[in-house]
Amino acid sequence: MNEDTIYLKQLEIGPMQNFVYLIGDKESREAAVVDAAWDIDAILKAAQADDMKITKAFVTHFHPDHIGGDMLGFPIEGLSELLEKHPVKIYVQKSEAPFLKNLLGLSDSDMVQISGGDKTSLGNIDVQFLHTPGHTPGSQCFLVENRLISGDTLFINGCGRVDLPGSDPEEMYYSLTTKLQKLPDDTLLLPGHNYGGKTSTMGKEKKHNPYLRFQRLEDFLGAMGYR
Repeated sequence: MNEDTIYLKQLEIGPMQNFVYLIGDKESREAAVVDAAWDIDAILKAAQADDMKITKAFVTHFHPDHIGGDMLGFPIEGLSELLEKHPVKIYVQKSEAPFLKNLLGLSDSDMVQISGGDKTSLGNIDVQFLHTPGHTPGSQCFLVENRLISGDTLFINGCGRVDLPGSDPEEMYYSLTTKLQKLPDDTLLLPGHNYGGKTSTMGKEKKHNPYLRFQRLEDFLGAMGYR
């Protein structure tokens, strides 16, 4: 794949420093939006300004700051508004689908339920779905060539919380060590929040991210407060 054909735009939107991504194929002009939330009009305008057509929506996990809905009484724009303004299929890890139904009222016909290892295409570009549970049961990352959109699984010098309903610190450890840590060092890391910067590489994270340096599950659990 010619790297010059990959389209990527990182948008920081909302008070929680969320990153929304547009990823696609410059030749076909097809793109997907990742974690469409906070300001749907701004996301659609960004794609339009680059002459890209959003044909799919990818979800890293079900928390309202990534999909919209109600967060402690505060309404957040998200997938419901996207479907009203620009109908597309929502690609969600199958164990997250019930949450999208309950929280947003999405139907089975709105969603494409996927498993880890599945792929989809945007024009001539392949996107691989990596199931990385821990932050939520169906958290997933998206691998496009050497670019990893990691949601709330892996941050720059950090990882997602594991003390929330549905979180599992043991699952997080294995997602980090048996899946993400095995990616090549030159893989570009694109996190779900601007908590430690906009981008990094897996090589840098393997050297400096403390959550990728534990050799034993017991040590990881201890560092996370589970002894």
